[in-house]
Amino acid sequence: MQAHWDDLRIFLSVAREESLSGAGRVLKIDPATVGRRIARLERALGASLFVKSPQGYTLSAAGERLLSQGEQAEQAMRAVTEALDGPSEGLAGQMRIGAPDGCANYLLPQVCARIGEENPDLDIQIVALPRIVNLSRREADMAIAVSAPSAGQLLVQKITDYRLHLVASRSYLRDHPPLDRVEDLRDRRMVGYIPDMIFDAELDYLDNLGVRRVPLASNSVPVQLKLLVQGTGLGVAHDFSLPSHPELRKVLSDEISLTRSFYLVRHQGDQRSARLNRFAAALAQGVRDEVARLESLT
Repeated sequence: MQAHWDDLRIFLSVAREESLSGAGRVLKIDPATVGRRIARLERALGASLFVKSPQGYTLSAAGERLLSQGEQAEQAMRAVTEALDGPSEGLAGQMRIGAPDGCANYLLPQVCARIGEENPDLDIQIVALPRIVNLSRREADMAIAVSAPSAGQLLVQKITDYRLHLVASRSYLRDHPPLDRVEDLRDRRMVGYIPDMIFDAELDYLDNLGVRRVPLASNSVPVQLKLLVQGTGLGVAHDFSLPSHPELRKVLSDEISLTRSFYLVRHQGDQRSARLNRFAAALAQGVRDEVARLESLT
């Protein structure tokens, strides 16, 4: 017996949320109903799709095989819906973007506000996470990353480069001896990421500068910048964040200048969706323009 789309839709939600209650919240269905539907699907397929434990629902080997087919069916249903709706002058519905919190805090609010103004029927959600967004669990429709993933069925597009510099507050620079060379950093109090919570090697700025100890650390970029604004030390900051913190000044800018990149990451099958393609193009162009605008102010 083959699975129907509605059963697959429930299966995908449980696989992504790893619980009946989580899937129920997403689908707006009672968790008991979700459990009955999963049991019915397992009986129809003659296979257990999940391994149940106190920690939640984990895909079994059969469930892993069905996941790929279910996602293909999901993409096909999305394409059918778009085709039936016909062409539209503007974007509508919901779009969720995952991004590292520096990008999510200092770039996406302006970019998404402009896209929203041009598309009043579109609901845009920004998921700011200090880790890599899991697209396979549909945490987001697309994600912005600081390095290009090499695994998975993904469509990866470079958006733009951005720059970072060592910074400190005016009060810190006033109250401490001047910095003449990079080696002087070893004697200064540094602000940065929690070392064992750096989720991408591209974010390990201080290690590249020979700094081995970070006395004040956070996995959040805004928290790091607030520590720097208070004059507690020196740290590396995105140039595009500096217009929001005019009290911060670049230090040793000739010796320390970093360049990183943003990438737009999507499910490979989503490239068949005209709606997602249009939003992705607007998002990428908006991020490029906003990075250029803010960097020109520093």
